Amino acid sequence: MPEPTDLEPATAAADTGPDATAGAKADAVPPVRGRWRQLSLLGGAMLVDGSEAGLVSGLFPVIRQALGLSLGSLGVLTAAGKLVGVVAGPLWTRAAHRWSRKSVLVLATGFWGVWGIAAGFARNFTQLLLLTTLLAAGYAAAHPLVPTILGDLFPGPSRGRATGALYGGLALAGSALGPLIGQLAGVEDGWRWGFWIIGTLNVAFGLVLLLFFRDPGRGAAEPQLAGLAGTPRAVRPTLDRDALRSLLRIRTFAVLVVSRLLSGHLLLGSFAVVYLVDVFGFDTRTAAVVLLPLGLGYVLGTALGGFLADWADRRSPRHGLPTALQSAQIAFAVLAYLGTQIDYGGIGPYALLFLLMGTAQGVNPSLNRPMVLAVVPPELRDAAFTVYVSVAEALGWAAFTLGAGLAGDAFGLRPVFLTVLVGLMLANGLFLTLLHRPWADDVRRLQQDLDRRRTALG
Repeated sequence: MPEPTDLEPATAAADTGPDATAGAKADAVPPVRGRWRQLSLLGGAMLVDGSEAGLVSGLFPVIRQALGLSLGSLGVLTAAGKLVGVVAGPLWTRAAHRWSRKSVLVLATGFWGVWGIAAGFARNFTQLLLLTTLLAAGYAAAHPLVPTILGDLFPGPSRGRATGALYGGLALAGSALGPLIGQLAGVEDGWRWGFWIIGTLNVAFGLVLLLFFRDPGRGAAEPQLAGLAGTPRAVRPTLDRDALRSLLRIRTFAVLVVSRLLSGHLLLGSFAVVYLVDVFGFDTRTAAVVLLPLGLGYVLGTALGGFLADWADRRSPRHGLPTALQSAQIAFAVLAYLGTQIDYGGIGPYALLFLLMGTAQGVNPSLNRPMVLAVVPPELRDAAFTVYVSVAEALGWAAFTLGAGLAGDAFGLRPVFLTVLVGLMLANGLFLTLLHRPWADDVRRLQQDLDRRRTALG
């Protein structure tokens, strides 16, 4: 599949006024045609991808029984899927630079689903581990590429809401799928049917992306670059040592990367069901009920996060967004203590608290993804999200899940959750204090760089 130009003429078709012809900086970015439709296609691909991880965690109690596994096996399965992304994510990003982002997404988030179908035939832990790890290697492509494409579909003022819509929609659909997946626990070989269904949906969605998705082109939503259609020099993506050094010199980005390594709330989705089963004695189908309010809370959080981001930035351009991101971490830690350390007897209180935890967790992508886009130049955004999600998030998630599985076998899951979901998240909130100093300066520096680029290329 041929690589698209950096900026396709169609994406800037509306930019035909006097400012555009004069090469002056645009006050408003002409909307990319069909941007919400394109975003929904990306969201659908990510939803099907994420369902595999939910299948393993949501049905692990019955998978454990069927294959004779220990609790540590869940940590190994989840950690392997994340660790393979540390390698696969950069490789997919390089492939997108060489060919096109669309072709990589069609293959990696679509046709790669054949490995999910194969996982449904696994007869032992080794086969299941190998096949789910191969499956996760393909899914790693979406994490760096989709946020970057979102940044090319929507300009800065709209990115918080667009991010909230993307991740909120994913959480809403996932929250509906979670309990449905949990009901497969009552079906003979239900977990196998889950893999077969999800793998088939992956392949089908690969065809949908192939037929209907259109890459807007890198930099299409930047005011300074939107009128430079067909100018390859405007945005030349890179992923090498110089790019990594340039990224880590952006102080805001460096702080966000370390914070991602400290994001203990990532453990909740992987171990929520088995935690309620092992610690509080619920059966699997009852415990899986909390996935619905957890997902609904995440939807609410992403929506609130978009409005919170806009309000906080207007209130204080220098301190608003850093404070909002800090507050989300601390709020989650408090709710996690109430929702995982106290025995309420019935599932109702846990459903409510998981709703609130999901809300606190859902605020994050509507804040941190737009923050990355606001300080990183377009040509480095693929590399930025590769480092931020495929490497930092994956390493943190793998460490939490692997450690939780092993420590849970040795000491029980309750102290593990207290340490990671409560203690580490409080530390993360305090660490984000370091954002207040560089944030506004890094945003201004990027805008000045884009202004100079517009002048040079216009």
